[in-house]
Amino acid sequence: MPQLLDLTLVLDIGKSNAKLLLLDAAGVVQESHARANASVQSALGYSALDLQGLQQWMMASLRASPLAARCGHVIACTHGAALVALGDDGLAWDPLDYEFAGVRLPGQAGSAYDAACDPFAATLAPSLPAGLNAARQLHYMQSQHPQAWRKTRVLLPYAQYWAFLLSGVACSEVSSLGCHTQLWQPARADYSELAHTRGWAQLFAPLRSAWEVLGKVTPQAAAHWGLPAACEVHVGVHDSNACLARYFDRQTQAGESALTLVSSGTWTVLMAPGASAQALEPARDMLGNVDVLGRTTPTARFMGGREFAALLQGADPAAASLEGLQQLAQRQIFALPSFAPQGGPFAARAGRLLALGADASTPAEPALSATERASLAACYCAQLTAWLHSCLWRGSAPVQARVVVEGPLAHSALFLQLLQALLPDSLCQASADTLEGTARGAWLLAHWDEPRPGSALRSAPRAALDGLPAYHQAWLAQVLAEPAD
Repeated sequence: MPQLLDLTLVLDIGKSNAKLLLLDAAGVVQESHARANASVQSALGYSALDLQGLQQWMMASLRASPLAARCGHVIACTHGAALVALGDDGLAWDPLDYEFAGVRLPGQAGSAYDAACDPFAATLAPSLPAGLNAARQLHYMQSQHPQAWRKTRVLLPYAQYWAFLLSGVACSEVSSLGCHTQLWQPARADYSELAHTRGWAQLFAPLRSAWEVLGKVTPQAAAHWGLPAACEVHVGVHDSNACLARYFDRQTQAGESALTLVSSGTWTVLMAPGASAQALEPARDMLGNVDVLGRTTPTARFMGGREFAALLQGADPAAASLEGLQQLAQRQIFALPSFAPQGGPFAARAGRLLALGADASTPAEPALSATERASLAACYCAQLTAWLHSCLWRGSAPVQARVVVEGPLAHSALFLQLLQALLPDSLCQASADTLEGTARGAWLLAHWDEPRPGSALRSAPRAALDGLPAYHQAWLAQVLAEPAD
């Protein structure tokens, strides 16, 4: 009797959390595993991705799973700004964590990188903090750890490392290479001049499409991971682009011309496939992502998950309410960015609470109840999302724009109400899928040529809050009045 291979394994590796998901042919999760994801200290002294910890966890989870033997497909979706270097025998060096600040070298070494970097017009990748430009990670290793660098034989984006680990086939993929790396020129569909000049382009494994099958799992992987020998390994994808791919029409492979996708998690990423790249402001961490088909996608983002948590200060996010926000509006209390140091339009600023009402005479931070904190966190994220949406579409405002929210923010009722109120000319919707968009998109890519179900969406009600437009305008005036970054 033929072995039943009706499940797809999705490796969903985010910056803060990692998940293993086993989905059936209808896309329903049959089994899931999750763990926190954090960096580790490398032997060379820098913060590195926890490849070994993740791998051991994955293998142990799947070997103990009664369903792993039914996996016919496996695909990885991972956060961006992560590269893996292979040597003659395994890793050439531990892959850097993009939050490692030491990647930005001082003095001549740092200046040399900046001088050699392609202009923004070529890569559509702004200069970002720490190692968020993956090319800067390569420059760091090449200049600071030359002995380790000389071991490098092949470079892989992060998602494709997991595909290599399972299939033994090394490849690269365009959505990962085009994710603010400064390694890729979207208009030319080629590596940047910097990548060619430094010899990095020649080291990257051949390009393959995210949905392609590289082959079956190796016998070693099958034994260690508890997967069947016939399981097919797909190339894999950058996580936000996996989320976006689910909104492409299967027949035309085109997206909506007036869509803004808000993919939330550690990062809140706004992707507007129909907007003009001419509106991008590199100083505001606006960039051109590259979708799974190689097309430029105007993008804006901020570290929404981290900022949301910082504003909560332990409060229950479910405590957010219109009443709580009404109290904030009456007291004229605002959250001014930024509450996370990596990326976003105001990354160089220190976040703070500002009271312009009765609390204004008190120099200390205004005291807030748990309800007010939760309401402020939702409001701040909605305000920043609405403003970035407007920035992306500046000069080419779409008619009947649609804004679709995926991830944790899709479950925040107050966030959705406020976003719809702040974008009255747009239709704001939230994913009603029980599975997050990154994992759903990855699952769809593993079945790219098959009929797919439509996305389950629910419309957001508009917040009925007296004075919201005035409160938002006062917030925006304060934000834009701050000194330039």
